[in-house]
Order: sequence, then C-alpha cells, then structure tokens
Amino acid sequence: MSDQRAWEMRVFLQVAKTGSFSGAGRVVNMTPSSTAKLISRIENRMGVRLIERSTRRLRLTAEGELYCERAEAILGDLDSLDAEIVGDARAPTGLIRVNVSVPFGRHCLLPLLPAFTRAYPAIRLDLTMTDDVVDLYAAEADVAFRIGKLADSSLLAIHLGDVRRHLVGAPAYLAERGVPHTIADLEHHNCLGFNFRRAAAVWPLQSGGRLVDREVHGSITANNGETVRHLAILGLGLARLAEFHVRADLAAGRLRTVLADAMADSETVHALYIGRRRAPRRVQAFLDFMTPRLRDVLREERG
Repeated sequence: MSDQRAWEMRVFLQVAKTGSFSGAGRVVNMTPSSTAKLISRIENRMGVRLIERSTRRLRLTAEGELYCERAEAILGDLDSLDAEIVGDARAPTGLIRVNVSVPFGRHCLLPLLPAFTRAYPAIRLDLTMTDDVVDLYAAEADVAFRIGKLADSSLLAIHLGDVRRHLVGAPAYLAERGVPHTIADLEHHNCLGFNFRRAAAVWPLQSGGRLVDREVHGSITANNGETVRHLAILGLGLARLAEFHVRADLAAGRLRTVLADAMADSETVHALYIGRRRAPRRVQAFLDFMTPRLRDVLREERG
C-alpha cells in the first residue's frame, strides 16, 4: 500500500473522530478545504459517498463506517509491523475504549484489570461504566460487554457464558414485610426497578411450569444495577439481580434469595467488538486475556 493511501486513511479517521473537516485539519495540519478535497478524492475513486455533509456535523454513511473499520484495522496492522521490526512485537500499545454495565464492570471486569495492566503496561484503557446500551460507533468504543439478547448487528461477538437472576431482599425488609411464597405475593411488595427506556416493569418468572412476565410495582427506580443492589441492601424493597452481582451479599447475609423456584430465566453474556477479519493487536490482546478469565468467573457463578 502506498504512503499516500495510508495518509488518506489517517485523515479520514480524524474526520470521522472529530466530525468536521476543520477539526480534522487542525490535527493533521491541513486547511478545512484541503481536508474536504482529500475526502472527496477518496469518494470519487471508490464511486460511493462515505460522509454525509450537513451544516451542523458530518455523519458517516454505511460505506463510510465500513471504510472506517477497515482503515483502522489496516493502519493498526501497519503500526504493529513497525513495532515488530524495532523489536516491540511482544508489547501491544495504544488506547482501548471499553464500555461495560456497572454491575458487570464492578464485580467481574475490574478485579481482572490489575493482572492485565501488569501483563500489558503499554496499553491504556478508557473505561466507561453505564447500564445504558450505547452504540459502539457513536461512543468510539473498541470493546463492549453486554448481558442479554443481542440485536442484529455487524459487530463481532464472543460468547462468555450465561448468568442466572435472583430475587433478593434484605433480612430486615423481609422481617417487616414478610417473605413472599408465591408470585401473587409480589403484589404486596415494593419491587425495585430500572428507569432507563428499555426497562419494562415486568419480571420473567416460572409459574405452573411455564415462563410468564409478571407485572411488578415499586416506589423507587434507578439507572443502574449497582444502585438497585444498594437499595435492596438498605431494606427498601425486593430486587431482581444477576447472580454475580449479589453472590457476596448472599454469602455475607446482607441479602436473602426469595421465590427461588420461580427464577428460571438466564441471560447470555457477550464481548462485542468492531472489526471484520481481525481486531487491532491491542484489542485482540485484551480479548484474549479477558475471555477465558471471564468465562471462569461465570462458570464459578453457575457452580
């Protein structure tokens, strides 16, 4: 590949990152008009539009997103080749942006980071923990960990395992409100929930040999599982939470499981990343390190 083609890719990636010709131009030391002409030259050569122009912001087309993915991977391979030539092939470098839910990040991913940073001291991590499902392209994330059914996507997915859910309450709450013995008893309990848009005020529960969606009600909702967990520990209601999330609380007696026979649902856990044939070496190193260890954590939960 010619130096000119590699330069075009680097300029394009800056345009995609900054969302403007002027912003990219400042990074690569080009005028906005020169940057715009370079992008137009790429588009004319390919015969497709890669960027939609507007007065407010530039937006990648589907072809532009694909070009962005492949350009990033190609340039990452070139950088890796340079590193290998100078003897740095064993030490991937660069920044990895990771997106993960608050509970999974807090209880599963964070405990593994000390060992990872010791193994790869030249890799920098930008960690975002949120229970909102974000678009990896919009968030500029390299890797995301997701619990639940995956939407149709061009992202690559690595199956890490399955996680069960528990209905839990604090001993003080159960002493005051009583232990529910049937699904119908939930009508008399404060069921803690989530306030993000994709959350529904129903809990999948086993009843009469089949799975039903039970509508529940509560006085408090929150935007992440860790907050809901703390609310349950404080005795403010019942919560439906993942096994890895409450295992230590159950062992310590801070929470108790209720309606265990009604909890038959489980959800899959995946690592998602952007790429086609192969990810940049730093991302591949992160996935290779985390995948077997997170699988062990989820197997331990099932055990």
